[in-house]
This record gives sequence, C-alpha cells and structure tokens, in this order.
Amino acid sequence: MSVPILVAVAWPYASGSRHLGHLAGAYLPADVFARYHRLVGNQVLMVSGSDVHGTPITVRADAEGVTPADIVGRYHAEFVSDWDRLGISWDLYTSTGTENHSEVTHDIFLRLLQNGHIDKRSSEQHFDVEADRFLPDRYIEGTCPYCNYPEARGDQCEDCGRTLDPEELLNPCSKITGTTPVLRETEHFFLRLSDFGQDLSEWLEAREDWRPHVLNFSRSWIDEGLQDRAITRDLEWGVEVPVDDLGPGKRIYVWFEAVIGYLSASKEWAANQGDPDSWRNWWENDNARSFYFIGKDN
Repeated sequence: MSVPILVAVAWPYASGSRHLGHLAGAYLPADVFARYHRLVGNQVLMVSGSDVHGTPITVRADAEGVTPADIVGRYHAEFVSDWDRLGISWDLYTSTGTENHSEVTHDIFLRLLQNGHIDKRSSEQHFDVEADRFLPDRYIEGTCPYCNYPEARGDQCEDCGRTLDPEELLNPCSKITGTTPVLRETEHFFLRLSDFGQDLSEWLEAREDWRPHVLNFSRSWIDEGLQDRAITRDLEWGVEVPVDDLGPGKRIYVWFEAVIGYLSASKEWAANQGDPDSWRNWWENDNARSFYFIGKDN
C-alpha cells in the first residue's frame, strides 16, 4: 500500500555559503531517502527552504554595512543554485520570507494565545547602552555557565550544545560595541512549554520505532522539566507579531517560526498544485509518516 511520506529537511540560515559537511549531514541523505520511497511507490513530499530571519542574518548585515534583505537575497539565490546543480529532488524549496509562511505562523501563534499557551511577561534582558538597543541571541557572547566555553552565544553554546538565554551567560559582551551590557526590563510573549510536558511524555513512550538514543535524548528534555521560552525578540527583522500588545520593534523568535516552515511549505506546495487542501494527506492522515533530516549540528 502506498504510504504518504513527509521528508522535512533542515532550513539553512541564509547568512553564509553551504559546504560539503552540510550536504553530507542533511541534504544528500534526505534526497537518497526521498528517491527510494518514490521508487517503491510511496507518496513523497520533500520540503525545505532558506531560513531568512534571526540574528545570524542581521549580525552579518551589520558587519557588511548592508540590509538583511541584501544578505538573504544573496544566499537564498546561491542555495537554490547549489541544489539545482547537485540535483536535489525537492518537491518544494522555499523560504521563511513568504507571505504564506507569515500567515501560517500567525495562525498558530494566535491559536496558542487564544488557548492560554502563550502569555505576556516582563523580564530583564541585556541592553547595550552605547548602541542604545537590546541584545537578543547572537548579538551577545560570553562564558557558558554549564561548560565554561568562553565564546558561547546568547542562544546556544556551540561547545556543549546547551540552549541558552542571554541572561545566563557569564562575563557577557556586546557583539556590536564590545562593551559590557546592562540589564533592562522589556516585555515579551512566552510559550508555556511546561503545559505540554505530560502529553509529550506519553507521546514519546508510544514511539516504538524510534532509535533508543533518540528516544533517550528526547526523554532527558522532559525529565529535566520543560521551561517556558520567550518567543518574541527586540528586533526589526523577522515575522511580525500578530497582536499589538508589545508595541513596535518586536518580532517572532526565529526558533519558533522556522520549524513551522515544514507546515507552511507543505501548504505552499499544495497551493502550487492547484489543490490547496492536499497538504492534509501528509499532516492529518493516520497512515502518513514524517521524517526529519536536521544534520549533526542541529
């Protein structure tokens, strides 16, 4: 029996060129997998796209003295050319910069908000007095509080792999001016991940076909206790927040909206086929299976 197979592949940041490690880590294995399932008669939908938001793009734009749109335009075109020359058999390669992606992201954000899984909170975050701006994510570096790596970023430590908030860094330093930031109060929307711990735990225990190390890694996150996470940022570049509660200068956090890209890309593909509801075959079908190729560094 033909089975719907969703092949969801990592979205590369449009902030720098791809190399052979990227190809070997996520893209070539996904392409081989998709081609196999097409050969055996399964219904394959392989999607991905360029991740065009977040501080990797804006940091590079600042360094080059150009706009984020300039950086995105350069590298998205380069990626599309790379995949074409390599023969990667996408059903759709798009970007998170489409109107469709913003609409799907807004829909999910508003549903979560209406159901009480998103709330607004005040918190103290790092502020660069000299640059007169907050320092989200990669605009700040410091020492990792878990492994003491001296060049950890404000969103993640590249050495131990821990996800971080900028406020956790020891000896923080602004990437813009090199100065030591101060803490100032700001408001953001938070996703109440703690609401989903029990449901996710039960769902994980039903994954009989998962590899043990993947299952154990996922369990460890649940066992540690899921922490509520801010899903907006003090930035001018990114998907706009669909409500006005926070005022200007806020955008949806890239790690929240980029993963929605798998759904928005599926919907975009369906619309391109002239059958806008056909995405449901891969997302609302009990017989469908989904496979995510994210690469070692994800």
